[in-house]
Amino acid sequence: MSLLNFQPAILVLADGTSYEGYAFGAKGTTFGEVVFNTGMTGYQEVMTDPSYSGQIVTFTYPELGNTGVNAEDEESFKPHIKGVIARNITEKPSNWRSTQSLPDYLKQHNVVGIYGIDTRNLTRRLRSSGAMNGAISSEILDPDQLLIQLQAVPSMAGLNLVKEISTKEVYEWTEPTNAQWEFSHRTNLEAEKFTVVAIDFGIKRNILRRLASYGCKVIVVPSNTSPEEILKYNPDGIFLSNGPGDPSVVAEGINTATALLEAKKPTFGICMGHQILGLSLGAQTFKLKFGHRGLNQPCGLKQKVEITSQNHGFAVTEESLGEDVEITHLNLNDRTVAGLKHKTLPFFSVQYHPEASPGPHDADYLFEQFVKMMRDHKQ
Repeated sequence: MSLLNFQPAILVLADGTSYEGYAFGAKGTTFGEVVFNTGMTGYQEVMTDPSYSGQIVTFTYPELGNTGVNAEDEESFKPHIKGVIARNITEKPSNWRSTQSLPDYLKQHNVVGIYGIDTRNLTRRLRSSGAMNGAISSEILDPDQLLIQLQAVPSMAGLNLVKEISTKEVYEWTEPTNAQWEFSHRTNLEAEKFTVVAIDFGIKRNILRRLASYGCKVIVVPSNTSPEEILKYNPDGIFLSNGPGDPSVVAEGINTATALLEAKKPTFGICMGHQILGLSLGAQTFKLKFGHRGLNQPCGLKQKVEITSQNHGFAVTEESLGEDVEITHLNLNDRTVAGLKHKTLPFFSVQYHPEASPGPHDADYLFEQFVKMMRDHKQ
């Protein structure tokens, strides 16, 4: 199979920088916020993570597509990214689980890609100048013409993407994680079921699997579900999911979380959910220069470090946290807030993805902590 006949494509950034490469996946033109992910594996999980909605992802690992794609590794029902940037791609994957090549998969889902560019140079530019809007095109090969169209694309700051991504229907999730993933201490968990209402800001399937594996009956509801409707399920706990865009403008989610806190139900937030919890507790958020996107982000506080999977472009402002909120984790690369909990009430959250476990299972204990919190509250 030929490498797509080396069809020319270009990438243009909002600062006017352009890169020439070759098209793969779908043909056409796409616009989005250009970010980079430093993970060496997991490209399919990244592409299907709803948190990447509205973004064009640069993969810093130079080989993409070597293991193909398969249905089991999808985090949602389709890719949510706006585009893919790679150094090299493979059209002939070598993996026993593969059912399709990456270029064919992207073509099927109408995702535009470009390869053959210097992703190291691009990543350094994004680190120094910050994440910015960009465009990939195999149709418009004049950088100036593409830049004119790009200037009309809105910034990620102030953008509410949750309403586009969230489920439209209530559903129940029962599928646990693959048994091979389980740990021996899991057998010590009691058999009773805890009802958890998960508010879907862009939830990942592996989060739902982890909650189910820990004995939770998970009811997933749209992000605009009212507090009254949520409490009708008489949940033992509330889960605030990950999601895309600027958390500060997700007004319905913030208002719902604020109202639900008055019920004092155990509440656990991840990523966007962490930011929503912080905002509902009176804190503020800000946009990071280039975000945290990768599989080896160190987080901790005192004499313990967790290696975590992260994907976010916003963070909670430490100075805005009230005296009743305690910081439990910091991102040890830049000291931004990576975890918090209320000092007296059963609310806690983390900025990273404890279900992802990109090798280490350092952060999986947080699900057990949530279950214990629900059990204690129930008693």
